[in-house]
Amino acid sequence: SRFNMKMDILPEHWDVKASKAMGRAKEVDEINSLIDNVKASLYQIYRDLQERGKQVTSEIIKNSFLGLDDSFETLLNLFDKHNEDARNLIGNGLVADTVEKYELTRRRLHEFMTFKYKISDINIKEVNNMFILDFETYMRTIGKCSANTAAKYMRLFKKIILLAKNNGLLNADPFASYKIQFKKTDRGYLTQYELEAIMDKEFEIERLEHVRDIFIFACFTGLAYIDVQKLRKEHIRESFDGKPWIMTKRQKTNISTNVPLLDVPLAILKKYEDKLTGDKLLPVPSNQKLNSYLKEIADLCNVKKNLTFHMARHTFSTTITLSQGVPIESVSKMLGHTNIRTTQIYARITNEKVSNDMDILSEKLKGMGINQAVNQ
Repeated sequence: SRFNMKMDILPEHWDVKASKAMGRAKEVDEINSLIDNVKASLYQIYRDLQERGKQVTSEIIKNSFLGLDDSFETLLNLFDKHNEDARNLIGNGLVADTVEKYELTRRRLHEFMTFKYKISDINIKEVNNMFILDFETYMRTIGKCSANTAAKYMRLFKKIILLAKNNGLLNADPFASYKIQFKKTDRGYLTQYELEAIMDKEFEIERLEHVRDIFIFACFTGLAYIDVQKLRKEHIRESFDGKPWIMTKRQKTNISTNVPLLDVPLAILKKYEDKLTGDKLLPVPSNQKLNSYLKEIADLCNVKKNLTFHMARHTFSTTITLSQGVPIESVSKMLGHTNIRTTQIYARITNEKVSNDMDILSEKLKGMGINQAVNQ
């Protein structure tokens, strides 16, 4: 960066290599003295920025010296403003889980800048494509994130950058040439055999029994963790068919989800109806503890899968409903999806279902008299 010191000197009196004036005239001493003072001031600004853990660039040092742009917007400050606004919208279009993801992304960016650049924040205008690539590399290596986890962080980071651009803080989008890519994954679910192994297991430890019951309840209702946690007596209502249904709204999307209660989840609710105070229906622990206990349950039941609570929702989609002939439109409605394509991502038709369907077809063909081989 350059700036004009508003002083003139003849070219023959200027030492280019030494960056100072030459000669014995009084003005030469004044110019050199001023240059030395400016250098000392710039160095002091540099030291101050370093000691405060701030980003150091020639542009920032120059602006600080000239008294310009003293209140430039930083990346983390913008994150803080966004997250504060988002927290105020919890329960009114946003869920706490979404805000927590933004706050976690902010922490990861701070850790990255401290590790990579030895700074605690960065001018939003200094965020460029290289910064973005470096952050992704950091998350995949030092952060030990999978490709999809890193992509989720990058997606939230990009939203903050677009917010800055839309508010006139950036002239161009540094994400313009960067493509966020998610790898297709086969979402896990439990087979009927695995589900029955967990259902039939007798646990000596009460907390594991509670977690098993909550997990099985979700397997037979398709509810996500936060929706099971928030479930209250008021959400169980008698529907038009005279049977009890869960009638609530998904915390994540605020979309209505209505699920008829089968015998298994009804029995689980009955089991806990006199054991809890207030209007809570199930003794739901934190998501972290619940998933930790599910790992113990998987070991005890000899289930060779990474058992997580969200697997219950996939199990409902696959083993409980679609594999038993429930139309995908009905499954989509119960899951609270607005687009059936989302349901198709969750749902997997098992080989057992394909085999059963083909057996039925084979019997139908026999009945039609076309089961014999051609030209036999």
